[in-house]
Amino acid sequence: MALRNAIMATLADGESSGYDLSKRFDVGVANFWSATRQQLYRELEKMEAEGLIAARVVEQPRRPTKRVFSLTDAGRQAVVDFTRHDPRPSAIRDELLVQVEAVTLGDAQCVRSNILAKRASAEAKLAAYEQTLERLRSGKTEEEYLASGPRIGSYLTLLRGIYFEQENLRWCDLAAEVLASRS
Repeated sequence: MALRNAIMATLADGESSGYDLSKRFDVGVANFWSATRQQLYRELEKMEAEGLIAARVVEQPRRPTKRVFSLTDAGRQAVVDFTRHDPRPSAIRDELLVQVEAVTLGDAQCVRSNILAKRASAEAKLAAYEQTLERLRSGKTEEEYLASGPRIGSYLTLLRGIYFEQENLRWCDLAAEVLASRS
């Protein structure tokens, strides 16, 4: 999947400045796609040149002028086309797992410390995702939101991120405990 598909999927919810888009990536989209601000801005420029998005200038009192991006008809069609193709199977690519695989030859204490750091990161992400989910719900129960909530795609991807981080916590606890007991 190209970064552009993640950007267009995010813009499907409405227009956004590059800065706001990067914040949305940091909080919500990051659970399934990551990108630096530089990557986002480069891709926005390419997408605008290709006619997938349009930008408009917004003057702001006492703030710099900003550009706000929205999908064009061609961009909307590209999103439709993207949703119609079979996705490639996902694969885990995690440097920490390579370290764990090599732990018998490496520094087990350092690997355990890296696992505990990943655990702390997973806890922080989980808290942020849960907070975002509560904001999305706006007082509705989960059942109510799933039945009629306006941003169902964002809600479902956040749930996936929550489940992923919960599993990371379980694995980190197990792996850290095993390495501690073996040292």
